[in-house]
Amino acid sequence: MITLLRRATAMCALGAALAACGTAGPPRVTPTPASAPASRPPALVPGAAGLTPVFAHGSRTRGRTVALTFDADMTAGQGARAAAGERFDHPRLISTLRTLKVPATVFMTGRWAEEYPDQARSIGRDPLFEVANHSYSHYAYTPHCYGLPTVPAARMRSDVERAYAVFRRVGVAEPMPYFRFPGGCYDRRALKALTPTGVTAVQWDVVGGDAFEPDPDVVVRQVLDGVRPGSVVVLHCTRSAAPATERAVRAIVPGLRRKGFRFVKVSELIGAVGARP
Repeated sequence: MITLLRRATAMCALGAALAACGTAGPPRVTPTPASAPASRPPALVPGAAGLTPVFAHGSRTRGRTVALTFDADMTAGQGARAAAGERFDHPRLISTLRTLKVPATVFMTGRWAEEYPDQARSIGRDPLFEVANHSYSHYAYTPHCYGLPTVPAARMRSDVERAYAVFRRVGVAEPMPYFRFPGGCYDRRALKALTPTGVTAVQWDVVGGDAFEPDPDVVVRQVLDGVRPGSVVVLHCTRSAAPATERAVRAIVPGLRRKGFRFVKVSELIGAVGARP
């Protein structure tokens, strides 16, 4: 079962990469005027077709950087499970990242932020991290996405905007204009629906394989073998669904540092796209 899940995740990532290749021209970064605040986050602009831009990895030639990203998954219908004791948070993982001084991007669902408002606020106010949008409900934006319930096209935009509203309400003052599709599943219709939100869709090029994986060594090998300069690694920060992630991170971080990699947030990778000649 675990092997099938990893294969399905890899296929979804491949499908995402192929879909991204369908956009016209190389990614472009929103220019920041000289008068704009220096803290304005970089974001890609829509392509010629006016679709939400998709970012899967950074430059392969501008230094050995890597972004660890963590999905804080919780669907709109999992409140009863949380009330019964299932843990969708992972404070020990966040503590480990702080101890190791590893910048990271947390893709958070609005429902997760509602369930754990203190943790969401703490992550959002820590300069080591940045909070990005993973939808409100963690419902899929395409059919047939790992069995997730689906969001109707007419509600996709409002689902994203609802998550941002929750972030502000719990005290995440500056969530990033980045969005990760639940399950990584998207199509042209979903990209078109989200264009008015101004987000950049962030995928990945390295599947951590930590979902439902009990052995941290499996995750460590998969990440260390897959990372290249500019990579975006997808992992999870839910204890019940990713039980080995924190232990894996304690080995992944020194392993990549020994290889000369520097950890950055997704915003730095996207910002570097604009510096390409």
